[in-house]
Amino acid sequence: MVKILKIEGMMCGHCSSHVEKALRELDGVSDVVVSLEEKTAKVTMDKEISDEVFKNLISEEGYEVVSVE
Repeated sequence: MVKILKIEGMMCGHCSSHVEKALRELDGVSDVVVSLEEKTAKVTMDKEISDEVFKNLISEEGYEVVSVE
């Protein structure tokens, strides 16, 4: 399963690394690719994770998920 998160607030490489680290720590996440240029995170999961879990996690890190595909 793959979800694409559109994330607002990432301004630099440190921001994208911070988001990637937080997402990788979620149970059920097997891979994360963050694009600072596109302001997205492509998250590959072993099991279903709700959009709200992603939104809350990213919000706690200081960024905002504006859409999930």
